[in-house]
Amino acid sequence: MISIACDHGAYALKELVKAHLIDRGLEVRDFGTDSTASCDYADFCIPAAKAVASGECDRGIVLCTTGIGASISANKVRGIRCALLSDLMSARLTRQHNDANMMALGAGVVGEKLALEIVDVWLDTAFEGGRHQRRIDKIAAFEREQLG
Repeated sequence: MISIACDHGAYALKELVKAHLIDRGLEVRDFGTDSTASCDYADFCIPAAKAVASGECDRGIVLCTTGIGASISANKVRGIRCALLSDLMSARLTRQHNDANMMALGAGVVGEKLALEIVDVWLDTAFEGGRHQRRIDKIAAFEREQLG
């Protein structure tokens, strides 16, 4: 299952990405927002990230106008590795090397077609493990140390 969330600035792109995920046969849990009325990305992106961190959802996608606030919010949740993506190479490498369990998109940065391509590459790319796992383990250990 994929968690998805956005603020008002990315509502239209979230709806497009959600429909695309469903067309791919994936289950989606939508954490909102449900309109273009002004709202705060953290109110929606943090719950979406918590669902991934708890294992309720396998991965998550968060969106806002730039993707920056959405990614920062998601990354405040322990166990989340959310990558802000705007190109296909980064979408592939963040899965292969960083095992990113969430991705962020900026609705004002990427167009609809590129956004869907980024989503597909990110979903279809496996983690390589090996030396990359060692690095993720170090980040997780630091996270546990800092957050108790």
